[in-house]
Amino acid sequence: MKLTEGQYIATCKERNALAAAMNGHSAVYPQALCELKDGIAIFRRDGREVWRCNAAYAEFNFLLDRAEPAVRRFSRKTKLE
Repeated sequence: MKLTEGQYIATCKERNALAAAMNGHSAVYPQALCELKDGIAIFRRDGREVWRCNAAYAEFNFLLDRAEPAVRRFSRKTKLE
């Protein structure tokens, strides 16, 4: 499956922090925001970049779930009073 550009929540496949560190994923463990752009995966925590890698590597080594933008929390039918 090829992922499209956008923001994802990346979850490490490793079961613990030691395993993540052994694989070089400690900056992402257990989760981080991931932005895919131009074939590169950029991982961020607290708004700061902590790691980057090839998008194919990220897809293979992390569970990536599409992050919903905050704007989508409200539907057009929501009444604001």
